[in-house]
Amino acid sequence: MWLADWEWACCGDPFAVGDEVDFGIERRDPLILTETLGPALVVTVDAIESHHESEFSDRVRGRVMAAYAVTHEIVERPALRRPGHGAPLTSSMPADGEEWPTTKRDLGNGVFVGSKPSRHVIEVVPVPGSAALEPARGVRLPTSAQDRQPPSVDDLTTDPPPERSSRSLIGWLVDVEEP
Repeated sequence: MWLADWEWACCGDPFAVGDEVDFGIERRDPLILTETLGPALVVTVDAIESHHESEFSDRVRGRVMAAYAVTHEIVERPALRRPGHGAPLTSSMPADGEEWPTTKRDLGNGVFVGSKPSRHVIEVVPVPGSAALEPARGVRLPTSAQDRQPPSVDDLTTDPPPERSSRSLIGWLVDVEEP
């Protein structure tokens, strides 16, 4: 069974291998996940869980026998910020070589606090065919697949920031033994 990270990030209750579960099923056809999981993993999915629907025509109830965190490789690359894409629609792009305006607040005695946006936004691009499984103790329980390395201070101060690759959690595959 497939459980999407985006659905469980907001309101799914954590559970562990061995727990009894009751899932509402959105659909039994996993082919919509082929691009996300790849052909080798999608054939292992027999149902897609959803808990944001008001009513379900189908349910899976039983004991969780195994859980796997599913990650995929992502590439984070800088893209020029432009109005509507990381900058307010009413903003105008500074000319090449010019900085974005700084927003300042006068704290008094010649002290200012301020910020200015980078000329770049970070585009997150999934790498096709990079889905991988990592055994997990359950869902929404801490795993190394969910731990993400924050950018280094050097990455935050360079403009544009360097491109980097990492793995990102996209969901879980859960084996449920129904009575």
